[in-house]
Amino acid sequence: MQRFALAFLTLAGTSLLVSAARAETRVFEPMDVFALEWVDSPQISPDGQRIVYARTGFDVMKDRKRSSLWMIDADGRQHRPLAASGSGAAWSADGRRIAYVASADGSTQIRMHWLDGGQDASITRLTGSPGNLSWSPDGQWLAFTLRVPADEAPLASMPKAPKGAEWAAPVKVIDRVIYRIDGGGYVDPGYTHVFVVAADGGAARQITSGKHNFNGRPAWSADGKSVIVAANLDADWEYQPTESDLYRFAISDGAMTRLTERKGPDRSPMLSADGRQLAWLGYDDMRHPYQTTRLYVGNADAGNARALTDGFDYSIDAAAWDGNRGLWLQFDDHGRTVLGWVSAAGGKVERIVEDLGGIEIGRPYTGGDFSAAAGKVAYTRGTSAAPSNLGVVARNGKARVLTDLGGNLLEHRKLGKVEEITVKSSADGRAIQAWIVTPPGFDKAKKYPLLLEIHGGPFAAYGPGFAPEIQLYAAQGYVVVYANPRGSTGYGSEFANLIENAYPGQDYDDLMSVVDATIARGSIDTDNLFVTGGSGGGCLTAWIVGHTDRFRAAVSAKPVINWASFVLTADMYPYFSQYWFDGMPWENPENYAKRSPLHYVDKVTTPTMMLVGDDDHRTPASEAEQFYQALKLRKIDTAMVRIPGASHEINARPSNMIAQVLNSIAWFEKHRARATTGKADAD
Repeated sequence: MQRFALAFLTLAGTSLLVSAARAETRVFEPMDVFALEWVDSPQISPDGQRIVYARTGFDVMKDRKRSSLWMIDADGRQHRPLAASGSGAAWSADGRRIAYVASADGSTQIRMHWLDGGQDASITRLTGSPGNLSWSPDGQWLAFTLRVPADEAPLASMPKAPKGAEWAAPVKVIDRVIYRIDGGGYVDPGYTHVFVVAADGGAARQITSGKHNFNGRPAWSADGKSVIVAANLDADWEYQPTESDLYRFAISDGAMTRLTERKGPDRSPMLSADGRQLAWLGYDDMRHPYQTTRLYVGNADAGNARALTDGFDYSIDAAAWDGNRGLWLQFDDHGRTVLGWVSAAGGKVERIVEDLGGIEIGRPYTGGDFSAAAGKVAYTRGTSAAPSNLGVVARNGKARVLTDLGGNLLEHRKLGKVEEITVKSSADGRAIQAWIVTPPGFDKAKKYPLLLEIHGGPFAAYGPGFAPEIQLYAAQGYVVVYANPRGSTGYGSEFANLIENAYPGQDYDDLMSVVDATIARGSIDTDNLFVTGGSGGGCLTAWIVGHTDRFRAAVSAKPVINWASFVLTADMYPYFSQYWFDGMPWENPENYAKRSPLHYVDKVTTPTMMLVGDDDHRTPASEAEQFYQALKLRKIDTAMVRIPGASHEINARPSNMIAQVLNSIAWFEKHRARATTGKADAD
């Protein structure tokens, strides 16, 4: 018996070792998505010695994102939890307190953490969800934004129902321009206003008023007597989707002073350390679909304003003061998100680091986040091998990485290799940047199916960052190629506006050139070419199958199919109708038609699956339904996958992200030519 037991244990141990070895070398799998963790919203202390960040991941039981707050010393020591849940952390000027937002007992409140004693408590009793926390310079007050419900009188008065009667629910009368928002559904009447609350807690007091929205983080004056915030106070503001100006409001009585006035947005106000200089972001609105956001600096009242980045052909996505002498800024450049620095007096933009990213979980979109204090910057650092970790850098120093949240998982997974290429477009010879992801265990001697994956926007960009969706495709043996065709951001305003009144169009040629170049490198099974994309990428996917039959199958996710119906059903219809088209659908129907994939549905022979969220208000399900029904009427193989409860951001729930990928793979495999074998060895 003892020998048997010993033998069993030996065998069991061997089995466990083999299993462990396999676990260390297996490819990235769907359930691995739930194990991912990444750094979000880093906030560095005023003295630059400590950093608070949101440690974010997925809850496999709730199927949702979850975030806890952690704190780490800027030298990498003393890494410890701060709060079990929370977001929007903000340091007091003396660095002794941290305010943040957290939900508990069915409500969302502002909480305060005292670092000296470790106490933590709610300081508000709000009925809504506060955001954009901003400390007064003396640490006595917090300003924040909060949506305030508005009362609306019914259109008609109904008679009183008899006691016990089971009448239908009351009608809802909609008369607002913006009445639904993707991810939020049909919105109740209300407006976002600025409030202040004592840092020690108590009743919150509303500072702004009226039937307007005040957006973004309020900026406090140096004396703590007023705040500056962006808003559009015009009477027809709902018809002006890009317009905003800067206003100052007195804390004592809400007295208002207008600081900027021009056609175009002025937003994101920020005051220098001494309060003498005001910086903000904006541009002169020329009604182009893409417009370059610039960084402005003026006096504290916005007088003597000058564009620090005038002539710099990249949009500034975010900025922060470096004391009084200069500003840190974030921008995209050729598939990378860059942290730069510019003097407050103007001059050349210095590039500090070029690896911001890793916070867009799903597909490899550019983007990142940072905060600055005491000459240092804490930022989200992304790579092709992992979501964001915490980086820290000084202007003239070497960047350091302080965390390794994904290492315990991803260092034990075989990932697809990401390689950058540049291709000349067949349309006009323009350089098109792209990335090829080869399957784990890639063998040049084998032939692999090719998947073209197209980003949305269209004014957006991909980069070489870690992307679970892409890695899941690669793990199934697909060579994945993605690109930034004309219209993508980070290549200058001229490149982005090449698709003005011409989308889709020559971006199709850009993408086909990328496919051709990938095939020319070898190892591609040309009988098994596939294509997919979401949103703008879904529109381009539907456009592609209407212009070529070279792809074996396609998946068009949350697409635009009919531009006329889209403009009149999308949640942001005042913007799309004014900035993406020359005239309304009834004024220029031919332009809408010739740019719609539906116009070319009679040319489609490619089996095409439609995929859409049931609660998508950006590209409503009716868009996908039009293509599906048209293909059915033409007896072209099609299917429609509808994701219950999903908005345009399908991957907001990780199970939906997985469902999108697995259903797409199933569709491709259904239509895959089996004459060749090319699936990569996953072991």
